[in-house]
Amino acid sequence: MTVVPITSPDLDAAEVSWFSALCSDDYEYLGVPDGALRSSFEHCSDIVKEAEVQGFRNILCPSSYQVGQDTLSFVAGNAPLTKRINMLAAIRCGEMQPIMLARTVATLDHMLEGRLTLNVISSDFPGEKAESAYRYQRSREVVEILKQAWTQDEINYNGEIYNFEGLTTDPAKPYQTGGPLLYFGGYSPHALELCGQHCDVYLMWPETKDMLAERMKSVNAVAEKYDRTLDYGLRVHVIVRDTEAEAREWAEHIVSQLDDEQGEAIRKRALDAGSLGVSHQARNRELADMEGFIEPNLWTGVGRARSGCGAALVGSTDQVLSKLEEYQKMGIRAFILSGYPHIDECRHFGSRVLPQMKTCSLPEAYGRVPTDTPKTPLGVGERR
Repeated sequence: MTVVPITSPDLDAAEVSWFSALCSDDYEYLGVPDGALRSSFEHCSDIVKEAEVQGFRNILCPSSYQVGQDTLSFVAGNAPLTKRINMLAAIRCGEMQPIMLARTVATLDHMLEGRLTLNVISSDFPGEKAESAYRYQRSREVVEILKQAWTQDEINYNGEIYNFEGLTTDPAKPYQTGGPLLYFGGYSPHALELCGQHCDVYLMWPETKDMLAERMKSVNAVAEKYDRTLDYGLRVHVIVRDTEAEAREWAEHIVSQLDDEQGEAIRKRALDAGSLGVSHQARNRELADMEGFIEPNLWTGVGRARSGCGAALVGSTDQVLSKLEEYQKMGIRAFILSGYPHIDECRHFGSRVLPQMKTCSLPEAYGRVPTDTPKTPLGVGERR
């Protein structure tokens, strides 16, 4: 039974996505850098290709100013290296002039033949400390300009930050009808307002199911003001093994060499370190039991060494699958998963849990990809 109205009430499948560690965020031991797992183009691209082989339908390509790979360049480089997996590219609103961003996204969408989705980010830039209201107003204007560029022949926009008059958009139309789907995460009232008005998938970080349900209700209340409904997604880490004991053993393994000072330094270097969402992840750790679990099979220990998403589903194949099925019953349609090391955990989840899930591509479910687009056939033994 769904908690709130959703855009895809008849969709019985989920978009199950993986994560490419572009931001120097791949370890065997959290907080201990490993040269073999460094965020090089080669390594991060190998994660993308492995996720495609395993049958994941999308992959989040995150963004950071301090470390790692440039997101849009990385996505462009992987377009000819992949055939079926969608690419969820993080875009920091205001980083690029909106008209240029519209053109860049349209080009990427054609390179990927409609396999592009966007994660809208509203964080500060280096050296900037802007008020929440300003950051989300900037993002709102960027999104509204993008939508004009993707759907109209001319851009006319009069905002608080951006003003354009009589700009033609040819040939900057994306491959997908209406442009790529917009995924969005944020907790403040300004964030919920932007998401409810303009975005397609509201992404949440892991909390208890009751807390997630309240977040879904809050953003749905905003969407209703604009006569809209959304879909919902969960960004969470996973550790899945044949038995719960084995999964817990690996959880203990990845934090066994964690220095608390190093973990704090990793968290603080992120531009979102002071955000409301990050504070909620820290609060989860405070409320967890002595082993770091805030509810059955939801372990907060991973958040000791990273900002943002700070908890993992830890358990046997059946336990993790059951947990995901519970989320789906709540109305969650998208899962963005990751684990350490990313290629190894991709294989663990891909071989154990993914074959038992019915999966989909949300852009296809939304009808964004032209129906006459030829589909690349799957090889023998591969999964859709």
